[in-house]
Amino acid sequence: MEHRLDPELATDTGGMHINTRQAWLADAIELLSSMRFAISLLTLIAVASIIGTVLKQNEPMPNYMNQFGPFWFEIFNKFSLYSVYSAWWFLLIMGFLVVSTSLCVIRNTPKMLKDMRSWRDNVREQSLRNFHHKAEWQSTGTRAQLTAQFSDHLARIGYRFKVVEKDQATLIAAKQGAANKWGYIFAHSAIVIICIGGLLDSELPIRAQQWFMGKVPFDGNGIIAKIPQQHRLSLSNPTFRGNTMIPEGSSSNTAIIPQQNGVLIQDLPFTIKLKKFTIDFYSTGMPKLFASDVEVIDHDTGKTFSSVIKVNQPLIYKGIAVYQSSFEDGGSRLKLTAYPMSGGRSASFDMTGEVGGNTALKGTNGNDFTVEWSGFRPFNVENMARNGADVRAVNPGKTLNQQLSTDLDKHLGSAAKNANSKDLKNVGPSVQYKLRDKTGQAREFHNYMQPVFVDGDYMFLAGTRDSPAEGFRYLRIPADDDDSVKEWMRLRAAINNPDLRDEAAKRYAARALPSNMPNATQMQNQLMESAKKSLGIFAGDGKQAGFVAISTFLEQIPAADQAKAADVFMKILNGSMWDLWMIAREKEGLPVLNPSDKHARFLQLATGALSDSFFYGAPVFLQLNGFDEVKASVLQITRSPGKNVVYLGCLFLVIGVFAMFYIRERRLWIWVKDDVQGVNALMALSSQRKTLDFEKEFEQLAMQLGHIATQNVTNTAPESRRSEQPQT
Repeated sequence: MEHRLDPELATDTGGMHINTRQAWLADAIELLSSMRFAISLLTLIAVASIIGTVLKQNEPMPNYMNQFGPFWFEIFNKFSLYSVYSAWWFLLIMGFLVVSTSLCVIRNTPKMLKDMRSWRDNVREQSLRNFHHKAEWQSTGTRAQLTAQFSDHLARIGYRFKVVEKDQATLIAAKQGAANKWGYIFAHSAIVIICIGGLLDSELPIRAQQWFMGKVPFDGNGIIAKIPQQHRLSLSNPTFRGNTMIPEGSSSNTAIIPQQNGVLIQDLPFTIKLKKFTIDFYSTGMPKLFASDVEVIDHDTGKTFSSVIKVNQPLIYKGIAVYQSSFEDGGSRLKLTAYPMSGGRSASFDMTGEVGGNTALKGTNGNDFTVEWSGFRPFNVENMARNGADVRAVNPGKTLNQQLSTDLDKHLGSAAKNANSKDLKNVGPSVQYKLRDKTGQAREFHNYMQPVFVDGDYMFLAGTRDSPAEGFRYLRIPADDDDSVKEWMRLRAAINNPDLRDEAAKRYAARALPSNMPNATQMQNQLMESAKKSLGIFAGDGKQAGFVAISTFLEQIPAADQAKAADVFMKILNGSMWDLWMIAREKEGLPVLNPSDKHARFLQLATGALSDSFFYGAPVFLQLNGFDEVKASVLQITRSPGKNVVYLGCLFLVIGVFAMFYIRERRLWIWVKDDVQGVNALMALSSQRKTLDFEKEFEQLAMQLGHIATQNVTNTAPESRRSEQPQT
């Protein structure tokens, strides 16, 4: 029975204080080293790993804000769910797991080693008879002869044994597979070693520098070389994992370590200069090979050497590994043409920009903007397979407003539509930029340089989105005879010019109704007013524009007459749009085009694009004309002292698992004694795991030993075989 000291009585004397503290410490160690505590920790780690797998880690904070909203963003941020594996509570759990498993190993290893060395030769005959797996034989030979033959056979089949004389009998204590217990020791030690290696490579050393050495993340903009020391980590920092982006011809001697509220700058003992960046692609557009040809300059010795860094082929120098991570644009120089997207002006102007830089854009009425050039791709492989549906098809069973809304969604949908089949094509270069106004509000755009063949026609794709969490929606501008957007821009400016709309309505009325008709003047005036109204509604004289404005206007008409009214309205609009186009060309000294199916198709697509353009949300459309590409390599730079420790832990884990599952410990006892009938032999076998193989082994061993015991013994074994020392 276990006796414990009453805490209330332990306050009487100093000795009782010591006993109370010792009892509390023993209970704490018992809890920490218990299996239930370790399983609880492993469960928490499993839950945390699930969270870290489901929830993308170390993304920019605005992405999480857009995804979860302000309320849940703050809650998840309090628990550090955006960087689970470097969260204080996760590191604390890992620390407790190390302590728990270490205590378990310390407590149980001596017992296991002692049991491995033990022969368990303190058994008695009666205890062997209580075994489930036992066998007994009677022999006519002597006890010495039978003991020698049993010993020889056990040695042949791989058992180590010890012969003991006790109670006027001979005990053969044998064992096999005692190394099984090494499996438990190695497996549990592996958990400790792997966790220690993981903690060494975690952010714990960096967190410690922030807590005790005054290091704080840098959350502003500036030149890396001029960032103060409080934001920089020294060369003696034991572990880190950062990135650096190096354009071709440039160099870097620092790594950027992202933090939740900024970045830390890690100084390196050498400088990396990117001489050339090479990249090859598959036909699908996925990178096949990218490599960095670099030159390394050692700061201490001035030593210089060249190296090629490839994926899975890092550069390792001074304990720091440099991996090829990805690639980016390194500041490509862009040449663009800006076309107005509002008002009656169609004059374009040239612009230049550099990826990663900004360009000022003067607007009307003091509405100035800043163009932030965020990306450039020299080619884009898209899936251009179509599903056979016309993007402007009207679905039966819907109201006109629903049909027009569907058309709008299709026009502003993804540039590369999903399809059951694949038709991968390179659609050429593209540029990505943000247009930011004076209040700081920004909208992002993605424009392709060349027209893309979509649904049977060549279109210029101009993508737009309000936030990075959204996908781009694409305005499709039809390409003209010169594969440019000039004709569409000319028509866009004309539809926003009231004088040109009035002139187009007049021409359309005169063209549609010959002057020799009865009451021709009156009918032409009526048609002209209808055409003016149609063009005005489409141009957005009210709060709405395009097909949405037309739909709203038609809803004022009785439902029975809406279909007929819509048909008449669209005929007038299409006819007057042709005259508006021709007038715009005449104003710029261009010849009038002859009507053709090709031009009619262009006008139909241009009208649809004009309707969609009212939702484009930008004062200008930037058309990429040329570029000078500058590539940049993104390198991951790490110092991982725990890597070899983890490798050692993995080796221990493999050895431990192998030993536990493939090495079976068996204990065998044979009690040999003299009786009135000759010699009696009693055998018992035990194992930690009772399996079918064990049952077969017992039956086979019992048969072999029984055969030895019952055979007619004629030879006498040497007495030296009855040694009490272990025999192999």
